[in-house]
Amino acid sequence: MTKSDASVLLFFIDGLGIGTRGPFNPLDNLDDAVPLAVFQDETPPPFLDGIVVPTDPRLGVEGRPQSASGQTTILTGVNAPARLGYHKQGFPNKPLVEIINAESVFRQLRDAGVGPITFANAYTDRFFTERPRWISATTAAVEAAGMPFRTVHDLKNGAAVFMDFTNRILIERGVDVLERTEEEAAEVLARITAENRFTLYEYFITDKVGHAQDMPLAKHVLRSLARFIRELLMRLDLDQTTVILTSDHGNIEDLSSRNHTLHAVPTIIWGAQRELVATRIRTLADITPAIVGLLTTDYTD
Repeated sequence: MTKSDASVLLFFIDGLGIGTRGPFNPLDNLDDAVPLAVFQDETPPPFLDGIVVPTDPRLGVEGRPQSASGQTTILTGVNAPARLGYHKQGFPNKPLVEIINAESVFRQLRDAGVGPITFANAYTDRFFTERPRWISATTAAVEAAGMPFRTVHDLKNGAAVFMDFTNRILIERGVDVLERTEEEAAEVLARITAENRFTLYEYFITDKVGHAQDMPLAKHVLRSLARFIRELLMRLDLDQTTVILTSDHGNIEDLSSRNHTLHAVPTIIWGAQRELVATRIRTLADITPAIVGLLTTDYTD
């Protein structure tokens, strides 16, 4: 495979750490949880030869890892907590947005002449008519590269996936869209991935459920998410596409507390270049350099 053939899907899951087994971990003995059923000091059951790399989200900074700084690190390769001196929760502040504007993975790839590249998530009409005061790291990354956003119109045409890939949240909000099964959503995301050199997809319901400490809902969400991932992987050409699944911090794997955990997060890599990519990742700051390196360097199998 050469750089002109390679493509990458970065599948970001908010709030998924590598926990221990026990009554507070919804993944423990959960049916159909592969490939998300990863536990400390255990070798996870293999799925399509994926490699699990326990990844450090703490980045040498005291305190609990947080979303804004962790996601900024994932999407830029810059150790954002070290740059700030602390872990920043919620949405990126001005210093983090400045890091994203300068070092976004989208911008690095664009400047290297890699394309097409895309963010697969759909944005609702409200985002455009009532732009929120605070924006996510992913939104800032898209804007840093001057890329278009996918919309509900794209979603209806099978050209976008909502962060709730089933569309149920949109339907509850009164948006006129059809519910999707995990298989249907996987088909759409697989098609988007096949059309682009680099694709990012973001899922953050896991973090919300972790904060809510809702065990039945956590089990349901994880089972559905795992199925979506399995269906997606089976629809991708893994000889051409490298899939990197990762998270910004732990949360849902320990419902004994509503706080984020100090656990390592699972980075799982599938595809022909999985071993090469796996050797390059130890912390969240290694994700973007691995992606950029893969898409700008010639490799032969």
